[in-house]
Amino acid sequence: MSLQVNAIMLGVKDVNRAKKFYVDGLGCATDQDFPGFVRCSLGEGSSMLALYEWEAAAQDAGVSPEGSGFRGVSFHYITDSREAVDEVMRKAEAAGGAVVRAAAGAQWGGYFGYFSDPDGYLWKVATNA
Repeated sequence: MSLQVNAIMLGVKDVNRAKKFYVDGLGCATDQDFPGFVRCSLGEGSSMLALYEWEAAAQDAGVSPEGSGFRGVSFHYITDSREAVDEVMRKAEAAGGAVVRAAAGAQWGGYFGYFSDPDGYLWKVATNA
């Protein structure tokens, strides 16, 4: 059996704020919506995105809820064009995210930028075009 990722769960400080960012701001479709938990569809062929209260997520995993700084993970969205990169970056910022690294040409010939969601999770948006 091979390893698969069916859902990505983010522990967030405020589920309603995270839902507003991902659903209202970035256009994800809500699949489940409960107090303290929301699951979103990221689109055909992609994993689901679960938003879970930070403390509850830590308790679920049996670990301390303390933690800060770089989490050692980033999410990558590969698009078909530089215009699409710019559009996603604009949408993320308008939805309450922060541009961490403005989109620009890369030495490898592509184009990319980074934004963070309201809880500090990093997203890289890139294209090879």
